[in-house]
Amino acid sequence: MEQQKSEKKQLHKKEIRAIQDAMDVLNGKWKINILSSICLYNNRRFSDILNDIEGISNRMLSKELKELEINQLIKRTVMDTQPISVSYNLTEHGKSLKTIINNLTDWGIRHRKMIIGNEDK
Repeated sequence: MEQQKSEKKQLHKKEIRAIQDAMDVLNGKWKINILSSICLYNNRRFSDILNDIEGISNRMLSKELKELEINQLIKRTVMDTQPISVSYNLTEHGKSLKTIINNLTDWGIRHRKMIIGNEDK
């Protein structure tokens, strides 16, 4: 009995650590919105993402994109065009977040409706 409690506690600690790891990668006001923009359209330029997300500055978007790239969630591709353009796509690892983003979107719509009573406000 005592061993089961100990094993359960260890498993719970492992789950909490996994959640913390995920939150460390997705933390902040903008990352999930950025991933959502790229997820929805598959291929986004910097200016597209900037237009999609109200209130984010160029500097902040650049910083967040770099962090997402470091964590291998997005891939930055420099196009051989004049002028040079850059596009962002989800990596295979980033695509694993699609279900989470969709579920979070659905929950957010239901939550807003429950709290505010109107999803358009």
